[in-house]
Amino acid sequence: MGIGDKAKNKAEELAGKAKAAAGDATDNRDLEAEGRTQEAKADVKQAGENVKDSGDDVADALRSASGATKFDNDRDDTLR
Repeated sequence: MGIGDKAKNKAEELAGKAKAAAGDATDNRDLEAEGRTQEAKADVKQAGENVKDSGDDVADALRSASGATKFDNDRDDTLR
């Protein structure tokens, strides 16, 4: 996935950590829980991004090993 998505996820994670810390410092359990939830959601999104990246890496490795290119499937075989 794009770097922009990863940056958004990291920013959301940091915002959640800050919110949780603020809730902890002020004994506001609701704010702390909200921050932990926000942080967890960002972690899940980032894990999804990592899975997508791993899938792309595997596909690239298989293409490389076979000598194929990303665009081999895009051509029109009926023109041969």
